Amino acid sequence: MSGAKVYYDSDASLEPLRNKTIAVIGYGSQGRAQALNLRDSGLKVVVGLRSEGRSFEQARSDGFEPVPIEVAAEKGDVILMLVPDVPMAEVYSRYVEPHLRPGKTLVFAHGYNVHFGRIKPPKDVNVVLVAPKSPGPLLRQKFLEGRGVPALVAVHNDATGDAKSIALAVAKGLGCTRAGVIETTFAEETETDLLGEQAVLVGGVMELIKKGFEVLVESGYQPELAYFEVCNELKLIVDLIYSSGITGMLRAVSDTAKYGGLTVGPKIVDDRVKENMRAALRAIKSGEFERSWTGNPRAYEELERLMREMEQHPIERVGRELRAKGLL
Repeated sequence: MSGAKVYYDSDASLEPLRNKTIAVIGYGSQGRAQALNLRDSGLKVVVGLRSEGRSFEQARSDGFEPVPIEVAAEKGDVILMLVPDVPMAEVYSRYVEPHLRPGKTLVFAHGYNVHFGRIKPPKDVNVVLVAPKSPGPLLRQKFLEGRGVPALVAVHNDATGDAKSIALAVAKGLGCTRAGVIETTFAEETETDLLGEQAVLVGGVMELIKKGFEVLVESGYQPELAYFEVCNELKLIVDLIYSSGITGMLRAVSDTAKYGGLTVGPKIVDDRVKENMRAALRAIKSGEFERSWTGNPRAYEELERLMREMEQHPIERVGRELRAKGLL
């Protein structure tokens, strides 16, 4: 395995952002955290929002004077695109693209729209990726603690010759170089992020929990006990893996759990699952998943249907009841 290129505080400078205006487009989880961190790093930040958006008053209460997105894009020398993946292409084409000038820098927190060609920036602007590997609130919390969260950085287009320095400056302003910033590409970040979400972090874990719950309940065990065994205790295991790695987690659990996990786990999540993951990755790389999501005008209808089905699953009903009883 080749070692990843990692940048730290000493490898980055805020100078490429001095005397520049940073336009933050969007003020959700990432937008708010990034705008506040960059401002607290002594940089000039303007927030671009729709006046009827839910985040408008939040931005004002945080001390910003939000302006329309197109005004922020016009003012910004460095433009952070921090709106959700689905509406981003439309926001870009309507409000941002008309105000791009040679030498400006577009910064993305996820390579999705650029990688799949939904956004095609002109060749005379820098296009970079700065992707903190945490939700926005944690990014903000770590910054306030004088620490940081890791991030990924990539350059898709270097129009000015210093695009990487600008990207690293943004990462430093966010506090990410305190923890370490890994160099990657837009393709690698996008494809690994999607596979991680679908096969492990969201889809994989969610389905594993559901299947374990269903097997126990269908075998006659109490739903409440099943919930604790396959869902509630998962956080304890994930926390151990987060702090100490997989081996550290194994050393912290009972010998019975070790032996059962090491001998039975591979029989459950076996090479068939691995091949299913490869198939999911092929769908990501080919653009099949993108076409089914952001390329599908009825995707949100499908998402709402799936969400309703999940809300009605017995494991969710049991969880709500346990919370109501104060047991969780």
